[in-house]
Amino acid sequence: MHGHMMSWWRARQEAGTGGCGGWSCGSGESRHGGRHGHGDSGGEDEAEGFGGGPFGVRRPLRFLAYKLELDEKQVAELARILDDLKTERAQGEVDRRRSLSGFADAVAGPTFDAARAKESAALRVATAERLRDAVTGALGRLHALLDNDQRERLAYLIRTGVLSL
Repeated sequence: MHGHMMSWWRARQEAGTGGCGGWSCGSGESRHGGRHGHGDSGGEDEAEGFGGGPFGVRRPLRFLAYKLELDEKQVAELARILDDLKTERAQGEVDRRRSLSGFADAVAGPTFDAARAKESAALRVATAERLRDAVTGALGRLHALLDNDQRERLAYLIRTGVLSL
């Protein structure tokens, strides 16, 4: 997807159209009937690009590159930051399923296994702490990457709930 993103970004820069053939990426209204798939949507509705990526949008790299007006070097570094977050969140999901299994095991026997339940709860806490550290680390890296104007726009996106962490 990164190669696709770079070609999209270059086309956006050269055309000066906002990257979407004359329609705003954020409006949700387009000549594409409100779709924002750029050929890789897999049939999912992508109006406005919102959904469930690491930053609460379905295409966070594309969305942030557009909204923050990132240059090519910034886009490449943002891709690395988002990839790291994606990996941590995937591991968090594995840990969540593992803790659910542990909770189920704790209640499945003839007596409640408090030690197993505590172990599963501790796994959830450790996972939450790891994700906290990954998100704050990513935000720190992102802060260092952006200029003042881009930071202000990022803060606005976070404050208004357009971008969720």
